[in-house]
Amino acid sequence: MPAPPAEPTWVLDRRRQVGCRIRALREERRLSQEALAELAGISRHTMYRTETGARAASLDVVIRLAAALDVPLGQLFREL
Repeated sequence: MPAPPAEPTWVLDRRRQVGCRIRALREERRLSQEALAELAGISRHTMYRTETGARAASLDVVIRLAAALDVPLGQLFREL
């Protein structure tokens, strides 16, 4: 079976921007990746991959992170 096509650069850039926004909000709250992951009910590895944009986070993960950061979901997508 052929590999799925690679994501366009603009998609990867947006994914990284969302990850940077999550990281900035986490750091504003002085939380470690491990602490935020625990609050969100996800693994630290998923937290790392989401912040770096290494993998596309599921909508459920993004919803959990917004709740753990106590911000509206849309705030994670601002300034893109």
